[in-house]
Amino acid sequence: MIRKSFAPVVVLLALASGAGMAQAQVPANITAALSSPVRPAADTARDAARKPGEILAFAGVKPGDTVVDFIIGGGYFTRILSGAVGEKGVVYAYQPAQFIQYSAKYGEDLKAVAATVPNARPLDGTLLPLDLPDNLDLVMTVQNYHDLHLKPFPTGTAAGVNAEVFKSLKPGGVFLIVDHAAVAGSGLSAVDSLHRIDVAAVRAEVEAAGFKLESESPLLRDAADTHTINVFDPAIRGKTDQFILKFRKPG
Repeated sequence: MIRKSFAPVVVLLALASGAGMAQAQVPANITAALSSPVRPAADTARDAARKPGEILAFAGVKPGDTVVDFIIGGGYFTRILSGAVGEKGVVYAYQPAQFIQYSAKYGEDLKAVAATVPNARPLDGTLLPLDLPDNLDLVMTVQNYHDLHLKPFPTGTAAGVNAEVFKSLKPGGVFLIVDHAAVAGSGLSAVDSLHRIDVAAVRAEVEAAGFKLESESPLLRDAADTHTINVFDPAIRGKTDQFILKFRKPG
């Protein structure tokens, strides 16, 4: 993520049950990846809140997959993906050049991933055009989709990225998006001010590229979040209401 500069009880029980089932069904390849020695203590300390095992299980990550962690940030998910796909798989760690230009730390984080994470291949191409290989099994982006709409980036950046991701995925491939929820019906209005985005806007944009929404997970939903606070505010940081959308390329 880049900072701005340039119901009823029955329903609650159902959600709790669903989350429990998701945790129980995390496959062995992902469970093992969570314990990988390449993961620093600062990463593992965040697992309870971020639920990476359940998220990657929801995405369907398998040994041997070729995946892209798009806008890796500090590489939290890159390191887990590496173990989950195993030695026969590949993880492309994509840190856009625009992010590295904004903050040198993004470049340093990419170099650290390249030096310490097996089967991770660093990419520092532009947002558009994307420097992505073809025949991918999965592209995922976590807490960063809204960034594609920040004012420094040209109008149409998100649409362009969605189109290129669609092109790069194999038929049946998955595009997984996790992001901070904005007020329902607010569209893109909170992107710059709060670093949030309306889930309906994301769905409309991604489906316009040809994807089909397969499912949505409640794993990171939090009804206590009012959707009106900047995600970097200490009062809410790390505790935001987040949506998880799993799109699939037809075929």
